[in-house]
Amino acid sequence: VEITSDLKIALERKELIVLAIPSQYTRQVLRKIKGHFNSSAVFLSVTKGIEIRSLKRMSEVVREELGAVKLAVLSGPTIAREVAKGVPTAAVIASHNMEIRKFLQNVFNTEKFRVYTNADIIGVELGGSLKNVIAIACGVSDGLGFGTNTKAAILARGLAEISRLGKAMGAKLETFSGISGLGDLVTTCISQESRNRFVGEQIGKGRSLKKIHKHMQMVAEGVPTASSAYALSKKYKVEMPITKEVYGLLYKHKSPLQAVRDLMTRRSKEE
Repeated sequence: VEITSDLKIALERKELIVLAIPSQYTRQVLRKIKGHFNSSAVFLSVTKGIEIRSLKRMSEVVREELGAVKLAVLSGPTIAREVAKGVPTAAVIASHNMEIRKFLQNVFNTEKFRVYTNADIIGVELGGSLKNVIAIACGVSDGLGFGTNTKAAILARGLAEISRLGKAMGAKLETFSGISGLGDLVTTCISQESRNRFVGEQIGKGRSLKKIHKHMQMVAEGVPTASSAYALSKKYKVEMPITKEVYGLLYKHKSPLQAVRDLMTRRSKEE
């Protein structure tokens, strides 16, 4: 393994290029790598986020910047520390191209890392991105000292609103009950290793987002994604009450307890 900061060296003569860049910086990095990779190279995006300015998924950003490259995305409940320790893990690789899906499945499948394939890129990307927003909500619940009942409600209703938006954007509903949907959602909402759950927990304890970020070394993708998801809910006219409240907490300085009250006192409805 060779580590380098030189993009040309990192990319030349490579048949597989993994994109693991924070979502809000992906586009500018892609612009730097144009002309430095083989036309036959396969790109695999593992970034879980939505660009704020354009509301584009990462595969859409790649297409806009690099054109018709061979492309797939990987998502699922993959806490990095657990994967590194060899804890049994499952993930999903999605691509419109079956040959690319099979190629990458063979590359990444091991006895400790099981890879499924899926043609629903939209659903896999949205599930991996939007679950971070719901994880922030679960973290707020933890920070406020609430219990299992509350978290279960957030998980269930969070999955419902993720699925509603996904359907409106052209995803398959069944994708959200799979590894990259429900699987990733549960992991991110309950794991003590989850950066997004941690951010929510600190907000629930009364800390400001600015102070939380000051002491974090890694990106919590749910913070920018909350803004993108809220904008998408308005664009597609989809009701996403949990996402709306998380947006209010992060960007409108709303009180966590007020957000809970507003969620619990919404108009009564059927499930």
